[in-house]
Amino acid sequence: MDAIAVSPALAANPVAPPLVEVRGLTLTVPSAAGPVNILRGIDMDVQSGAAIGIVGPSGSGKTSLLMVLAGLERASGGSVRLAGREITALDEDALARLRRDQVGIVFQAFHLIPTMTALENVAIPLELAGLGDALDRAEASLRAVGLGHRLTHLPGQLSGGEQQRVALARAFAPAPRLLLADEPTGNLDRATGEAVMDLLFELRASHGTTLLLITHDAALAGRCERIVHIADGRIAA
Repeated sequence: MDAIAVSPALAANPVAPPLVEVRGLTLTVPSAAGPVNILRGIDMDVQSGAAIGIVGPSGSGKTSLLMVLAGLERASGGSVRLAGREITALDEDALARLRRDQVGIVFQAFHLIPTMTALENVAIPLELAGLGDALDRAEASLRAVGLGHRLTHLPGQLSGGEQQRVALARAFAPAPRLLLADEPTGNLDRATGEAVMDLLFELRASHGTTLLLITHDAALAGRCERIVHIADGRIAA
């Protein structure tokens, strides 16, 4: 049989496996009325560097999906692979290391420690990673989001938009491969929210970060390369 010729370009650039691979993912939680099926068999691939918008009605399972991908909620069944590593069977310590090394998370609530300055809030994940230059990197990350003049301010001294900028700086400072954002503008007015999202997409592009973004805003979802609709715990479109 003749050998199949492969072009040098294809040989040098093989198709990379997805950064995130989800197969048959289910999540069932107990309730007083009996088990509730939140995720009902999710299959999804996310290529490295992609920006994916996740939309759907309230209660459809969007946030639960992100919580499972972040290792903050344990799946009932199925498989999740992140950077080629199966994460559904990892213990809590291994999941914490995975989040520290691979995943950034931005929530609707800012989740800043109120007794720590902006600089200290951003430095926390870097210090947990054992980086000797944690404060220098935290300062650089805050300057990148336009908060170089707010380093020593406590969260209570910052506006909502500034607090979410601190949260973005904290998420991007460790250079995660995957950023999970759950309604990051939900607590902000429209103008401030648009400015924060402009910044998020700028940071994603400059870092080459893969983004999964939950939003109810169709225009915001439209800024992503691909939109996934979830309804009743399943991918609808």
